[in-house]
Amino acid sequence: MASILAVDDSASMRQMVSFALKSAGHEVIEAEDGQKALDLAKSKAVNLVITDVNMPRMDGITLIRELRALPSYKFTPILLLTTESAPEKKQQGKEAGATGWLVKPFNPDQLLATINKVLG
Repeated sequence: MASILAVDDSASMRQMVSFALKSAGHEVIEAEDGQKALDLAKSKAVNLVITDVNMPRMDGITLIRELRALPSYKFTPILLLTTESAPEKKQQGKEAGATGWLVKPFNPDQLLATINKVLG
């Protein structure tokens, strides 16, 4: 199974995402903001990143840009899981290099189906 970095400033949201992923057999690494996620991603390679957009210290879109600048994350799937649904935000995410966009509250089955699709 995959090693997945789950990034969200909400502890309960990280817990729900983590539970859904671990139940499907994935290894989950958690971070509470984009800066912590970037530091973790640099020290340990992951197969997939799931990030919120609005977070302190570094938002999700900036995190995606920073990850995409690293050779080891050029092609890693990155999903945005957020309450944001504005077309402008989605466009910013796409331009930064997001692979997909899921809106909270999420359906665990839909999340896992999306993960399986982007991981191939």
